[in-house]
Amino acid sequence: MAYYGKISRGYDELYKEEQLKKLSIIKNSIKVNKNSKLLDVGCGTGISSQFNCKVIGIDSSIGLIKQNNKTKVLGIAECLPFKSNSFDYVISVTAIHNFKSIKKAIDEMKRVGKRDFVFSILKKSRKLGSAKNSIRKNFKITEIVEEEKDLIFFCEKP
Repeated sequence: MAYYGKISRGYDELYKEEQLKKLSIIKNSIKVNKNSKLLDVGCGTGISSQFNCKVIGIDSSIGLIKQNNKTKVLGIAECLPFKSNSFDYVISVTAIHNFKSIKKAIDEMKRVGKRDFVFSILKKSRKLGSAKNSIRKNFKITEIVEEEKDLIFFCEKP
């Protein structure tokens, strides 16, 4: 994760527009309300905080987390510091390919989420196949949206 620490100050300049497009697709597909709790795993600078609900982000890059004052936690996807079934929605936008263990991260996201999950995965990632397999094994996929650079999986607990 040293890469993200090095580019943290310019991260939004490099990736914000692209990430906002994906978040727009996600926002149009999931229906949160002000009482919903959403966890963003691999939240980066926290741009998902624009959802109209209680958003908590987690990221392993302290440099990215420091970019704004939104509610974020320093941590890793493979060991989420939250109680089981804590979140109505769990999203991970173009972050899964950075996790050390996709299987552990997916297991943890499933554990802390109640029902609805969204995973956006970089199509060019060499880990795309293993991520897709892990998602298929753990969730009921309700929709797959092909975005310019990512595949976006909308899922539910079975």
